[in-house]
Amino acid sequence: MAAIVVLLLALACTGGLYAVFAPADKAQADETAQSLAIDEGKKLYAVGCASCHGTGGEGTTDGPSLVGVGAAAVDFQVGTGRMPAQQPGAQVQKKKNIYSQAEIDQLAAYIASLGAGPSIPTEEKYRDEGADIAKGGDLFRTNCAQCHNFTGKGGALTHGKFAPSLEGVSAKHIYEAMQTGPQNMPSFPDTTLTEQNKKDIIAYLNAVNGDETVDPGGLSLGGLGPVSEGLFGWIFGLGSLIAVAVWVAARTAKAKKS
Repeated sequence: MAAIVVLLLALACTGGLYAVFAPADKAQADETAQSLAIDEGKKLYAVGCASCHGTGGEGTTDGPSLVGVGAAAVDFQVGTGRMPAQQPGAQVQKKKNIYSQAEIDQLAAYIASLGAGPSIPTEEKYRDEGADIAKGGDLFRTNCAQCHNFTGKGGALTHGKFAPSLEGVSAKHIYEAMQTGPQNMPSFPDTTLTEQNKKDIIAYLNAVNGDETVDPGGLSLGGLGPVSEGLFGWIFGLGSLIAVAVWVAARTAKAKKS
């Protein structure tokens, strides 16, 4: 009996020691890993980003300040290949990504260390589970369709800029774009669109652009972009007016001859 009591006391002491020391060790390990990620990210930044954004992310005439943009902005811009920019222009376009996800995470860690900003979202925030597709459609048409079209096909803006198509864009990058407002897009923080709102919008886009979506065919005006109605008006409306004018002129000339 005494041996059992001693054994239980030993186990209790061991468990107590683990509870005291293990969390501290884990926290220290996490802090060390974060410091290493920041150091590696700083090296990557110096090579690929500093020439435009400044040696400390303060910005230059060639690139804006990155202080306070957050890790989500880095994950979006670098993850979609928009950064580093290939060439200056009205708008930086998407291209093939040249960094691995591990390198992107390191860059994001360094930029996040310069100032607080939106963090990279977890999968739980942008997956379809628990989303309201109908509400997402209402939110998208209210806040996004003016530029991206009703189903996310994209469209033209002013001065050579454009709203890109959202087809094939990952749910994580769509969420990050709403968080950070890249380039011409306004940002939608949680005070404007809640996490649930963002999830609903992403679920709507997945539904209307998914492989299982029924497409009746034809050349839908809603899928061509925000200028398609104007194009339709110019081609058919103006064409009809010209045809009527020619008919009236021909009838008038014939009446004068007779």
